[in-house]
Amino acid sequence: MNKVYLISFVLLQILFSLKAFAKEPLIFRGENTLIGKHVYVLEDATNTLSINTVFNSKDFVRSKVGVPSLKLSKSTFWLKFSINNESPNENLLLTIEYPTLDVCEFYRLENGEYVVDKLSDSLAFKDRKYKHQNFILDVHIPRGSTQTFYLRVKSSEDMLLPIILGTPQKTAESILSGDLVWGTFIGLLLVMILYNFFVYVSTKDISYLYYVLYTIFTALTQTSLSGYTYRYFFYDSPALFNKALVAFPGIQGIFGVLFIISFLQSKDKVPKLHKLFSISILLYSLAVVLRLVGFDHESTFLIPISALSTIFIIYIVAIKIALQGYRPAKYFLLAWSMFFAGLIIFILLKAGVVPYNNFTNYGLQLGTALEITLLSLALADRINIFKKEKEKSQEETLIALKENERIIREQNVILEAKVEERTSELTVSNSELNRTLTELKEAESQLVESEKMASLGQLTAGIAHEINNPINFITSNVNPLKRDIEILLEAINKIESIGTSEGQASEKFKQIEEYKEEIDFDYLKIEINHLLKGINDGASRTAEIVKGLRIFSRLDEDDLKNSDMNEGLDSTLIIVNNLFNNKIKVIKDYRDIPPIECYPGKLNQVFLNIISNAIYAINKKHGDKPDGVLKISTSHDEHKVYIKIEDNGTGMDDTTKRKIFEPFFTTKDVGEGTGLGMSITYNTIKKHNGQIVINSSLGSGTEFILELPTIHEIISV
Repeated sequence: MNKVYLISFVLLQILFSLKAFAKEPLIFRGENTLIGKHVYVLEDATNTLSINTVFNSKDFVRSKVGVPSLKLSKSTFWLKFSINNESPNENLLLTIEYPTLDVCEFYRLENGEYVVDKLSDSLAFKDRKYKHQNFILDVHIPRGSTQTFYLRVKSSEDMLLPIILGTPQKTAESILSGDLVWGTFIGLLLVMILYNFFVYVSTKDISYLYYVLYTIFTALTQTSLSGYTYRYFFYDSPALFNKALVAFPGIQGIFGVLFIISFLQSKDKVPKLHKLFSISILLYSLAVVLRLVGFDHESTFLIPISALSTIFIIYIVAIKIALQGYRPAKYFLLAWSMFFAGLIIFILLKAGVVPYNNFTNYGLQLGTALEITLLSLALADRINIFKKEKEKSQEETLIALKENERIIREQNVILEAKVEERTSELTVSNSELNRTLTELKEAESQLVESEKMASLGQLTAGIAHEINNPINFITSNVNPLKRDIEILLEAINKIESIGTSEGQASEKFKQIEEYKEEIDFDYLKIEINHLLKGINDGASRTAEIVKGLRIFSRLDEDDLKNSDMNEGLDSTLIIVNNLFNNKIKVIKDYRDIPPIECYPGKLNQVFLNIISNAIYAINKKHGDKPDGVLKISTSHDEHKVYIKIEDNGTGMDDTTKRKIFEPFFTTKDVGEGTGLGMSITYNTIKKHNGQIVINSSLGSGTEFILELPTIHEIISV
């Protein structure tokens, strides 16, 4: 009796269980229907349960949403559902719109036994009955009857399982609609890729290249998650498709971060926050590596962590830069918000908060399309910003050039006036000095007419001072010499009169000797020689200065010529001699170097620019103290001549060293420099196929090393 009671109790429990499950079967009337709310789920953590065990299990939990969302897990999940067919069609299709299932086994009852259809994304695409990336299964239910089915699934990804029951015709229409949506989406991305690639080829702006790569891997990511890459690219290599499911999103994230860094210029605008991007790149890279070496679950878990951390960093950086008034950051925030909105819709769909429909199903793709489009527009807008900035820069440059031209013109007028004044003064002295001054005027005129020698105008007063010193020495000796010559002429007349007078020779000789003692004839000779030597030294010094100027200016500067760099350096030192003010010690260490084939005048301008800057730096640091040192040395090897110009002035920081050759960049006060000298220096050395090396640190001085080839080779472009 107890045994019969026990068997009856067990049968009643089984019937009650079946009846409870069958309380709410899905009633199918012919339209495509989501069956999620009629599905019961059982997690198999051991991955060992069989259909017979599952059939008798009471641990199934009913799904509360239209699209079951199964957590990322190494477990196998069993899904159980019943269908009551009230449609005129007996042959139906069950579609699982989730193409990345590692295991998909569909159990249906035939002749009292369950038979299984097995599908997987690890099998070749050609082996599928229905050539589509989604899992499509045959379901045969006689009209008016109810049948129960089991589905065993497993995946290394989060599983969002839209399970749709429909007729073959409705299923085909749904597939066609989905393909059209995806085709439109991919077409839009391809347009953006091609357009911005051509812009990159034209502009060479790295931001466009990062954008193109980001968009390419965005397209690959979306099409992989929807199974299209499995369908069209990896149809014979499902293992590669499995790797791509994480590799593509990881690479997309890396290029996305690189694009953001370049587009927002985060390194310059927010240097501290910019360092956070390295965290994003590291996380994405780690996810890709884990996937490639076989840690599928770990890599899948790491991708959303990477994405969430990156989104957080991006918003902080973009908002910070936008508050600085950088307009592209505002466009970026709008574009990124579109993507973020699509991502939120996708997350809410997985959580069952929003219903499954065409809008929520394609929300992420819509947000991505809007993001890509708006980013492309933002890049285009940035071109307009750069264009305006360039026009403004060109306008400022033009104004600066006009101002520089005005200054040069005024300096030329002053220079010519001073030269004429000094020339007229020297003409009075003697014809030799007049010829010398004429040559000086011609040399100075050539310097004035050369735009590369505009800076010489600032040194005119010093040059005139250098010349005025020996000339003053000459003019101060002329009057005493004239007086001595008159005395000498009188002495000659006196001696002549004594010699022609009557008397004895001894008496005449005595008178002459007495007269010589009276006029101190011996001293008169010494004084005349001394005065003549002084005049000769002054004339020689003037000729030396003029020679230095002539060597410095080099009227033949448009012609290549073999020239001695030691001679050019000496001529430059003559030009700037007055700037030393006896407070700067000049050390020259010239080696016996060969002449080089060059444009001498242009190189002399280089020496002048560097030495003038060195004098300025020394004076700025040492002031009136005689502690300044300027050292100039030359050397050579088989192919090059090396010129080192070293000072113990203020030195330069890294920013100054980086910008020193830019036109109009200067560290001097307003009115003390135009900022063109070092730009001309750089271009001149480049024209000679040479190099400039700068060694400097703030507060300890600067060393310029010029490397010039001995033979000027014309490099063909």
